[in-house]
Amino acid sequence: MKNIFLVYVFFFAVSCASNSSKKQIVELSCGQCQFDMTSQKGCDLAVRINDKSYFVDGADIDDFGDAHDEHSGFCEVIRKAEVTGEIIDNRFKASSVKLLDQ
Repeated sequence: MKNIFLVYVFFFAVSCASNSSKKQIVELSCGQCQFDMTSQKGCDLAVRINDKSYFVDGADIDDFGDAHDEHSGFCEVIRKAEVTGEIIDNRFKASSVKLLDQ
């Protein structure tokens, strides 16, 4: 019985540790134009979480309209978004992105 309990605790701990994806409010914009990121060329979507910027996988900068629009484009302004995802290998792996200022 003790062994079954230990196995249960182990699997519970592993399942909790692997589910680090969470919903949060972030700043979303062009990493190069607005967050001064230089590790990639061109314009790419990025999030800023706790003053640290990460390029986004799972969403594209053009998924939300013209990136160079004067009033709403990510290369021109920083926008707020509710995202779900996790940071893996210094990149934000997004499973959902919802703009809050539409």
